[in-house]
Amino acid sequence: METYYNPADLKKFGNIGEFQKEFADKFFAYYGAVFAEGALTAREKSLIALAVSHAVQCPYCIDAYSADTLEKGCTEPEMMEAVHVAAAIRGGATLVHGVQMMNKVKELSM
Repeated sequence: METYYNPADLKKFGNIGEFQKEFADKFFAYYGAVFAEGALTAREKSLIALAVSHAVQCPYCIDAYSADTLEKGCTEPEMMEAVHVAAAIRGGATLVHGVQMMNKVKELSM
C-alpha cells in the first residue's frame, strides 16, 4: 500500500537545506538551542515533543520522539501519559470552541 508517509524520509530531514540552505541552517540552530538543557531537562523536552507530535499528528515526529524518549530513559507509561495529556488538551480545545458555536446560535436565535 502506498502512502504519502514514508518512514525512510525521516532520515532525509537534514537535507531540507538542499533548496534553501540559509533558512535550514537557521532552523537547525534554533531547533538545537530549543532542545538543549535549560530550565527543562532534555528528557522533559522530549516528552513534550512526543505529546505535541501526537497533537499535530506528525508521523515523522512520532517516530523520532518515540525513539528519543526511550533513549532518554522514559518509560512506556510515561510516554503514554504524555500522549493522553495531548489528547486531553486537543479534546478540550475542540470542546471550548463549542462556546463560540453556542454564542453564535444564541445570537442568531434572538
